[in-house]
This record gives sequence, C-alpha cells and structure tokens, in this order.
Amino acid sequence: MEPIKITVFQAYLFWENVEKNLQNLSLRLSGLKEKTDLILLPEMFNTGFTMNVSKCAETMNGPTMHWMYQHAKSYDCVVAGTLIIEENGNYYNRFVWMSPDGSFVHYDKRHLFGMSNEDQLFTAGNSRVVLNLKGWKVCPMICYDLRFPVWSRNLGAAYDLLVYTASWPDKRSAHWRALIPARAIENQAYVIGVNRVGYDGNEIYYSGGSMCISPMGDVVYYKPEDEDLYTFTLSPADLIKSREQLPFLKDADQFSL
Repeated sequence: MEPIKITVFQAYLFWENVEKNLQNLSLRLSGLKEKTDLILLPEMFNTGFTMNVSKCAETMNGPTMHWMYQHAKSYDCVVAGTLIIEENGNYYNRFVWMSPDGSFVHYDKRHLFGMSNEDQLFTAGNSRVVLNLKGWKVCPMICYDLRFPVWSRNLGAAYDLLVYTASWPDKRSAHWRALIPARAIENQAYVIGVNRVGYDGNEIYYSGGSMCISPMGDVVYYKPEDEDLYTFTLSPADLIKSREQLPFLKDADQFSL
C-alpha cells in the first residue's frame, strides 16, 4: 500500500441537464492544483437524483461514460461516480470506476430508495465490489446503502476504504453525520461520503457535508453547504496502526449474505 491522494467534488448539480453538469464539472476540475489518484463525484452527478429514466438514462457507450474516460485520461487518475444506465431493458443506479486507460468496473446500487420510488423504476444490484488503488482495497457503495450496516460489514478486512457517493437531503443530514463515522469505526476503515449541494428539481435541499473519517473516528475532511473541490492524502501507516492497536475485526461475527 502507498499513500493515496483523493479529490472529493461536492458539486452543485443542474437538474436533468447532462451537458451543463458535465461542463461545470470540467470547469471546476480544471482548477485542480495537484496530482490526484482518485476523483469522487456525487450520486447521479450528470443529472441530479431523478426518477426520470426515460429522459436521463444512458448506455455504457454514452456521453457521460466518454466524459469520464476523457477526464480520467487527462488527469491520469480514476474518476468515479454514479449515473443512470439502461441495459437490456432495465435501469440501474450505477457507480462507475473509470481508469485512465479506459477500463472500468461498476457497482449497481443494492438498496433502492422506496420513498422516491427508486425501487419501482430501477433494478437492484446483488453483489459487492472491491477495487484496487495503489494497494488499497476500495469498496464503493451508493447513498441509501449507508443505512444498512450488514451490507457494508468489513469481514476479513475485505477493504481499507469504503466510499459512499450520495444525494443525501439536508433534512436527514444528522443521520449522515452519525452513520459515516459509525461505519468507519465499526469496520476499522477509512470512510468517504461525497454529497451534492443546492436544490434539485423537486425543491429538495442538499447541504453537502461531504467527509472523510479515519478508522479511529477522526475527521480528515468535512465540508457543509458550499460547492467544494478538495484533495487530501490517506496514509496506510495510520490504517495499519489502528488495526494493530485495536484488533477488533478478528472478533467480528462471521456470516454470509
């Protein structure tokens, strides 16, 4: 494992406007002042959290995938976030991990948010994914997944970094602030939550609160309210030390899901 630099973009999103969102993201990313290994974007970063699948769904060969590849190549780093994908007549809220060489891995959201009818329109994923970044094992999840600790349980130290890309509304921000540190502490891993800001087309307000929490529960990064592009470094030495000093993972209940 090597130290890794991660850039979180807590973005304002333009409702169901792919072209404008991608233009804004490109403009803001052009202000990056240092090399990074990973750029993390919010849930449905190209449209906002919409159920308008007939208008906003793309294919895996669509313009947003092409944009992700262009920027991964340009910045020589992984670019990751979720978008609506149509595939074989089904719709997925899909997290895409795009590498600079154009190869990618995806994770489909497991827990679909019934209060917005996401569960009626989208097909749920059924498998976790663990990715490699400079020796770090990275497990991506999406928004509502945060409420289900069994799905994210770090059995056998399966991952070192847990990532949630989200559109988490301000009215439940207290839950966001509580659950992300809980996931970090109970799983002895770094946890990053990247959220959006501003109002969406349904007049729902998002206050950001993107954060990175260490395995010990310490705040590495936290930003409420404003659009923000921020890069920080995670150290493997701190992760290893926390697990050696407090070897809780070995006593975890064993189960399969």
